[in-house]
Amino acid sequence: MPIILLRVDDRLVHGQVVEGWLPRLGVDLVVVVCDAAAQDEVQASLMKMAMPAGIGIIVSSVDDAPRVLASPQVSARAILILVPSPAEALALLKNGVRVDRVNVGGLHYLVGKVQLGRALFLDEQDKGALKAISALGVRLEGRALPSDPEEDLTPILDGQ
Repeated sequence: MPIILLRVDDRLVHGQVVEGWLPRLGVDLVVVVCDAAAQDEVQASLMKMAMPAGIGIIVSSVDDAPRVLASPQVSARAILILVPSPAEALALLKNGVRVDRVNVGGLHYLVGKVQLGRALFLDEQDKGALKAISALGVRLEGRALPSDPEEDLTPILDGQ
């Protein structure tokens, strides 16, 4: 089974993911790639408790994720990867993880970030990482829920 979707969402596991994306994608494993979450047992436990029955979850650091994703036990499953920012998505791609698209679903307001779309606030680092992802030939889609229309983010970034 392939990686079904790589999603950038600063909230990681939350209602839109559990109630919206998981049923639509038909995945049986969520891999959260986030250094902070991988080091926080409480946060990792809360994400595990939020998973519906029958859907596994692995919380991994950015450095360990390519090895985890390549393991036979993991690579045989239908996977949703969740990362908190474009930087982690780019790191995965640079380290051999292959996807045809990256879904940017929720990057919320923080000081220094500029709104570029609905629930899409980016700083210069985010923009640079997304442009680098696009330069690798990976499609960038903006969409909070699977029922939302898919928005191509490349023209928005090119205008920046």
